Amino acid sequence: MKYVLVTGGVVSGLGKGVTASSIGVLLKACGLRVTFIKIDPYLNTDAGTMSPFEHGEVFVLDDGGEVDLDLGNYERFLDIKLTRDNNITTGKIYQAVIDKERRGDYLGKTVQVVPHITNEIQEWIERVAMNPVDGTDKPADVCVIELGGTIGDIESMPFIEALGQFSYRVGAGNFCLVHVSLVPVLNVVGEQKTKPTQHSVRGLRGLGLMPDILACRSTEPLEENVKLKLSQFCQVPVSNIVNLHDVTNIWHIPLLLRKQRAHEAILRVLGLWCVGKVSQEPKLSEWTERVSKFDKLKSPVRIAMVGKYTGISDSYLSILKALLHASVALDRKLVVDWVPSCDLEDSAAIETPDAYEKAWDLLKGANGVLVPGGFGDRGVQGKILAAKYAREKNVPYLGICLGMQIAVIEYARSVMNLCGANSTEFDPATKTPCVIFMPEGSTTHMGATMRLGSRRTFFQVNNCKSAKLYANANYVDERHRHRYEVNPDMISEFEKAGLSFVGRDESGRRMEIIELPAHKFFVGTQFHPEFNSRPGKPSPLFLGLIAASSGQLEHLLQRSSGTVSSPSRCITGTGAAKSNKLFKKKPLNGLVTTYFGNGSSIHI
Repeated sequence: MKYVLVTGGVVSGLGKGVTASSIGVLLKACGLRVTFIKIDPYLNTDAGTMSPFEHGEVFVLDDGGEVDLDLGNYERFLDIKLTRDNNITTGKIYQAVIDKERRGDYLGKTVQVVPHITNEIQEWIERVAMNPVDGTDKPADVCVIELGGTIGDIESMPFIEALGQFSYRVGAGNFCLVHVSLVPVLNVVGEQKTKPTQHSVRGLRGLGLMPDILACRSTEPLEENVKLKLSQFCQVPVSNIVNLHDVTNIWHIPLLLRKQRAHEAILRVLGLWCVGKVSQEPKLSEWTERVSKFDKLKSPVRIAMVGKYTGISDSYLSILKALLHASVALDRKLVVDWVPSCDLEDSAAIETPDAYEKAWDLLKGANGVLVPGGFGDRGVQGKILAAKYAREKNVPYLGICLGMQIAVIEYARSVMNLCGANSTEFDPATKTPCVIFMPEGSTTHMGATMRLGSRRTFFQVNNCKSAKLYANANYVDERHRHRYEVNPDMISEFEKAGLSFVGRDESGRRMEIIELPAHKFFVGTQFHPEFNSRPGKPSPLFLGLIAASSGQLEHLLQRSSGTVSSPSRCITGTGAAKSNKLFKKKPLNGLVTTYFGNGSSIHI
């Protein structure tokens, strides 16, 4: 097994996750099997209880693991399936060591950070690195390890020590360290400064790790004399210094690394260069074609994203990527209008009239509406109003998790005249509980107590839009993350009123997909289809939303329903980050522009 460690210096948010993913793309394109491990030094056991404002979205894996959003980058870039063990946290390591101590595994020894914590980290890495992730039963050839945070952070020290020991343990030729650092330009001087990277490398070396490759982040390409200076003071060959300057979208990063022969440098360090099974030139024709197509897109499609975390795009990162995958597949330039759901509420018309007017203008100007998942009652009424607007105006609508639940509540109130209809999450005493707490849920513990991971949904209606988008499958496997569900005792009332529950779980009592048959495209899902979307295999339901929003739905349904995926007619959901923002450059034709409700924008 070969290991590539990616660390970061100077500041956080440099793009370690995208860099690690791009390295994986290159190595896979060279014919190697690649797996990933993300190390997060925080004490939380997992990301499940963390607010999106703290750490971006919580990415959910097939096995129900609630993990850092960087694992979503890994899965999307390489089209692999990871497990919860691929995300190491300080909490997991200490819990494992304490459990062993309680069992008496240490035979009376004094349990210490060194060697017990550091040994646990190394053993975890070696064990997880051997797990197949590409759908075969064969282990990976290379494990890419990303160390979260910045070199020098106090919480990272046990991991730094463990990784230093690990590099010695696996031996030369089996370990490559890629250090991502910043080369800033001071406006006053206008010169690329190397001192921050010099100090970062010095700190890394002082902790027992020596970088083999420097990946230098900058706004513009590095000047040659800057590379020479970095090589001299950081003791890294010039050929092993790669520049990751700002690009129009993150899909360019693997191509940027290939152009600078980063794969050759890594393979040489790992002793794989000129080895028979390794291609000396990465085969990235499909990737290159997709990047080129993305940059040439011009016909826009506007999607209103109505949520409560709209101030931080990382909160909905997988949804943004799923929209992007579908838009590129349908030759459309994606424009996301961020609509804070609380600004749509009647109270906002009095308290913040300008924000209220802007939010409604964005909603009414969109070609389609998407209401994502969320927790808590803040902004819920605004989401209900958005669902009502989409339903009444025949605007394409996709509701995910909570987005499906509020669509059910809105239908009960507006169509069925059940004025007090609500979710017990927002009103525990409601007399018309359309959405209820799941019986198996825990009321005392929050972490890992939801209905999580890949679950099977069976289609109840053969000719519904959702089934057609999934190629007429009998059932699909998609990932879930929820505590509340549509009240099964009210289903017959809803169906009599015209709301169709076209997808259910294996018991037939848990509702998974809703549709309004007469509507252009009004779909809600209890599962999260965005977690399985991939650049080359967009999520079918996101394809449906974009197609309906751009006048292509009828053609797409005809094309999709004419294809059966397998004899069993099952489809598994098809399938950046806080680090993405520093890979952006000013907008060009064909870019995805995401507009915030306050008028600002970012480019993906």
